[in-house]
Amino acid sequence: MRASLKRVLTFGVFVACIAMTAVQPAAAQTKKSFKVAWSIYVGWMPWDYAEQSGILKKWADKYGIEIKLTQMNDYVESINQYTAGAFDACTMTNMDMLTIPAAGGVDSTALIVGDFSNGNDAIVLKGKGKKLADIKGQSVNLVELSVSHYLLARALETVGLQERDIKVVNTSDADIIGAFQSKDSTAVVAWKPQLSEIVKMPNTTTVFDSTQIPGEILDMMVVNTATLKANPNLGKALVGAWFETLALMQGKDAKAQAALAHMAKTSGTDIAGFNGMLATTKMYWTPAETYAFVTSPALGKSMDLVRKFSFDHGLLGEGAKSVDAVGIVLGDGKTLGDTKAPKMRFDASFTKLALDGKL
Repeated sequence: MRASLKRVLTFGVFVACIAMTAVQPAAAQTKKSFKVAWSIYVGWMPWDYAEQSGILKKWADKYGIEIKLTQMNDYVESINQYTAGAFDACTMTNMDMLTIPAAGGVDSTALIVGDFSNGNDAIVLKGKGKKLADIKGQSVNLVELSVSHYLLARALETVGLQERDIKVVNTSDADIIGAFQSKDSTAVVAWKPQLSEIVKMPNTTTVFDSTQIPGEILDMMVVNTATLKANPNLGKALVGAWFETLALMQGKDAKAQAALAHMAKTSGTDIAGFNGMLATTKMYWTPAETYAFVTSPALGKSMDLVRKFSFDHGLLGEGAKSVDAVGIVLGDGKTLGDTKAPKMRFDASFTKLALDGKL
């Protein structure tokens, strides 16, 4: 649930501070023990079950390594600690990967693209507003510089509007329901579970949601590139455990129900609630689905949109003179931006091993 994990982008000045404090070895060493951070969100709950069920340990043992999974209550802090070198890997969105570790100078690899928001984020109007164009001139409550802000910017483009045509009212995820209940609030951008409560309010209309920008808000497992290069067995173990857990979730037997029940409880809901969140999350359930997306031109199009938004809002750091400041290597081998020293990478090779049955 994003209320718990606060999927919030950080300001460029903060990224610059992280870059100064990041602990980056010149060349990562081969090792046997690894630390992985994760936060509670529907698309990342399989990691918790993989650990609790022993699936993660089984795969780690297969490759002669140890993987310690740590749940972080503060999502942004988990990325900060990963960026500073406290963790070898961490769950995060594509936007946050770009604007925190990558923009901060920490070369990172998206090992697993697990899902994208497919209705978990939406713009809701209250009162007379019944279509997106009606948002013009209104004050909009949202978490500034977050995926909600990105969703709003993308939505406005579709009706010929710009951010100057509305007023952003920075509102924390914890306060957003209360803010929208106020008679003065007529527009909001939110994510689940708050969104689920907002759409239940009387006289409200959902005018845009993340189903209209598929593949742009991605949830991933990110690994330090140097660490992954020196220790490919870490990548193999994580990918193996991930797809085994996802296969289990898709079953129709008692084991699948037990897995879902565990994830739901840890998420703070029941199976019905958890399935409801899964319904608006496009999971890449199989290696074939994941590989197809990561190596497709669609990923490049999405990342180009994300990097332009990030640059326009000062999220690539104070020293970023253009949208090309941070190099992004895509799954098909093409690069956006800096080709000499890319800091954000999508690696489909480990998923291909799973697809070919070679893990």
